[in-house]
Amino acid sequence: MNTSNVMIKDVPKEDRPRERLLTLGASHLSNQELIAILLGSGTKNESVMDLANRLLMHFEGLKLLKDATIEELTAIKGIGKAKGVLILSALELGKRLSQYKPNERYVIRSPEDGADYVMEEMRNLNQEHFVAIFLNTKNQIIHRQTIFIGSLNASIVHPREVFREAVKRSAASIIVAHNHPSGDPTPSQEDIHVTRRLVESGKMIGIELLDHLIIGDRKFVSLKEKGYL
Repeated sequence: MNTSNVMIKDVPKEDRPRERLLTLGASHLSNQELIAILLGSGTKNESVMDLANRLLMHFEGLKLLKDATIEELTAIKGIGKAKGVLILSALELGKRLSQYKPNERYVIRSPEDGADYVMEEMRNLNQEHFVAIFLNTKNQIIHRQTIFIGSLNASIVHPREVFREAVKRSAASIIVAHNHPSGDPTPSQEDIHVTRRLVESGKMIGIELLDHLIIGDRKFVSLKEKGYL
């Protein structure tokens, strides 16, 4: 057995932070105990709890620790890169969780809304991407998925691929979009043919195709507005 480090298991069981977390829940643990769990072990001359306490004292509690760098952490005796990386990862995750705000669902009320939703992502693509946007009864986006990458072809873009996902997501309607890498969104005959196949398929299963948008470079064409739906 390696005795160079004092492991958490060497701490009396009633004082082990891992056991306390499992028994009482994370919210009942002190900052020192939570950091001790991240550290995992102390040093030859210092327990993991003492090392955690010294780290907290160095950074004046959580006040300065939240902005600590890997260099500042590893400057503390007993904390190497591995321990430092674990602490930085936990701190960053905490920051992200505190900033997290559930996004309100994007509502599509017009062809412009649909084009705005995909324009920046699709306008500079070097290949054609065929994307389906799935909406609920309030025209809120519930999911989007790239169905196909490559030249649009009615024999390849099967309605079943589009509507299988629509059924799975309980979508009330869909919008499809694809880009023209040339930057010119003028629809081709193949674009029109694919659109009509999707319209007919949607009617059969009761999920309406609201529009087919062709994305160019900062401009788009709505096949609904052109009268093809």
